[in-house]
Amino acid sequence: MKVLGLIFIAFAIILTIIMIKFNIVYSVTIDNKQVGYIKSQKNFENEIKNKIIEVAGNNIEFVSLNVNPTYEIKLLDKSQKTNEDEVILELQNNTSYIYKFYEVGLDNETKEFVDTLEEAENVVNDIKNQYGKDLELNIEILERFTENKDEVKTDSIEIAQNNLENQVKKLVEENSMPNVNGIKLAQLPVRGTITSRYGVSSRIRSSNHTGLDIACKAGTDIKVVSKGKVVFAQNKGSYGNLVKVDHGNGVETWYAHCSKIYTTVGKQVNAGDIIAAVGSTGNSTGPHLHLEIRINGNPVNPQKYLYK
Repeated sequence: MKVLGLIFIAFAIILTIIMIKFNIVYSVTIDNKQVGYIKSQKNFENEIKNKIIEVAGNNIEFVSLNVNPTYEIKLLDKSQKTNEDEVILELQNNTSYIYKFYEVGLDNETKEFVDTLEEAENVVNDIKNQYGKDLELNIEILERFTENKDEVKTDSIEIAQNNLENQVKKLVEENSMPNVNGIKLAQLPVRGTITSRYGVSSRIRSSNHTGLDIACKAGTDIKVVSKGKVVFAQNKGSYGNLVKVDHGNGVETWYAHCSKIYTTVGKQVNAGDIIAAVGSTGNSTGPHLHLEIRINGNPVNPQKYLYK
């Protein structure tokens, strides 16, 4: 009995020394790497739940730990401290996040991203209320998911709506643009003063005027009025330097008296592309653009469509 009593006393002394010098903690290992110490496994797992699994953040749809931590009871010298925050940070670095955004698409193109479905619906409803009566809008809301939040930049509802309105206004303008035999004219070739109209006679011409003359400064850029293909780009007698563009459906536009030609035969051009410069070549009394619109080879009055 005396021996047992001595053993008990010795054990108590050793335990007391341990309690004085050490704390009982948990060592945390992540992916075979010891990353720190925590006081309570239960409390720490609650921290994981609150700070990682159920984290409250914009657009977070799903959270998943890539690796699960393992725990082992250890004696830690009281001069050392536990480091729960650092262990949480290490876990966050080993966590996958899926983010959800809402895309507002216009005409099957991505236009704007917002954070919530409510914001997307508000934007769409406001746009439809303003423009839906006058324009058939192909506008939709789509859910988008990503693992990299930086891939998507969301806008406030005010900015998103303003940007979309600008896009819709362009559609409105396009729908109100003149149409020649199914071809939309989207661009004035130059801005200037009309000096001779279609159909007038003149001493410098052998027949009535087949186009429209717009006087402007020599060297002014001449822009093509609609997309098409360049079918002529050289000097042509009284026309001087001439560019012809075929727009399809039998529609051609001619740009005459150019000082310079910047395009070549066979080139595909879009509305607004610069194809030549204003000049006074050929049968001309001063720098101007002679513009013709032809349908199936026959000239028509350009002012039925442009410069009204």
